[in-house]
Amino acid sequence: MFDESPALLRHGYAWLPDLTRRQAPGPVRTRLLGRPAVALRGPEAVRFFYDEDHVRRRTALPEPVLSTLFGKGAVHTLDGPEHRTRKELFVGLLKDRAAVKDLTEHVTVEWERALGEWRARFRVNLFDEAGLLLTRAVCTWAGAPLADQPERDVRELARDLAAMVDGFATPGLRHWRARRARGRQEERLATLVDELRRRALAEQDPAVTSSHEVVRAVAAHRDADGAPLDARTAAVEILNVIRPTAAIAWYTAFGAHALHRHPELREPLARDRDGYGRAFAHEVRRFYPFAPFVAGVAPSRVEWHGEPVPEGALVLLDLYGQNHDPQLWESPYTFDPERFTGREPARDELVPQGGGEAATGHRCPGEDITVAVLAALLPRLARLDYDVPAQDLRIPLRRMPTRPRSGFVMAHVR
Repeated sequence: MFDESPALLRHGYAWLPDLTRRQAPGPVRTRLLGRPAVALRGPEAVRFFYDEDHVRRRTALPEPVLSTLFGKGAVHTLDGPEHRTRKELFVGLLKDRAAVKDLTEHVTVEWERALGEWRARFRVNLFDEAGLLLTRAVCTWAGAPLADQPERDVRELARDLAAMVDGFATPGLRHWRARRARGRQEERLATLVDELRRRALAEQDPAVTSSHEVVRAVAAHRDADGAPLDARTAAVEILNVIRPTAAIAWYTAFGAHALHRHPELREPLARDRDGYGRAFAHEVRRFYPFAPFVAGVAPSRVEWHGEPVPEGALVLLDLYGQNHDPQLWESPYTFDPERFTGREPARDELVPQGGGEAATGHRCPGEDITVAVLAALLPRLARLDYDVPAQDLRIPLRRMPTRPRSGFVMAHVR
């Protein structure tokens, strides 16, 4: 069996769904990164994938992904008690309703501030501007305020956070830009953690152990072995809160794309009655591509519906394919927020950020933040009056992660 890694790079998001269509029903068997691989999709597959008796993550993430998107030593690389202890830190910070509300309010304040600047400019790139305002908001909320930083440093941070996401799944210049961005920001945040710990020790400041601010909480955290994180790993985990929040810029640009393609949805989204903004946010996350799949490793020989999965094989959970599976979604390639009005998606049904339980598994604990922020920003976007000049709004499926090529340019924001 040929290794499909080159085909993945050529076809991007379409690779695994196409492979699934070509093979007989059942698990999709292939080779990836030199290893046998089995690909699954569907709610039952989600539950199988996130059961550590079946699949583990520790050795599944390739070094290029760790050096760009997640960071070495991150919670994503842990299993068992080590993972659960580290994950408790993130769940406590990101799943708390008051914390989600507070961060969302910071984002809306930054949005309103940005509007004043946009109105004074001829054109603005929504993707870039959303990344900048999200960076400002999440850093203030997380306890890494940027108010005393030069504007060029703030913009560099926003560009670096975007670069870490933009370069994780591709070779070449984007990848090396992502590595440099991660190294630069890990060093900056490790210095911040060291300074915070020294100040807390000198001043016997209890805030370092009691504050719910992300930077302080990570600095005070003790792992399953009872030891605090070293400063570099602490920086990695701080970035694993800040970076995904800034990455909501992708979904913001996708939301603008959806409004442009479906102008009839602008009025109901602007009114945002009966949770329509939240339904719209869910549909943006379902319809538009972000993560193509997630991967783990079978720790021993296991079975999926009687089919053997050999020890050491890669197990792929097809996120993009599941979010467009006609067995789960009526007219899956039609953008329709109505499918989520009056209901929340089932836990293992909609999986743009993975599935399973956030508290005990590898599901992103920041998913609540993503939905809340989008549900706040997209109705505000719908209420804006702006022109859409000629630009390249294609969304290439071979580019991972993808986005509108132009980033979505708005002119004459009113």
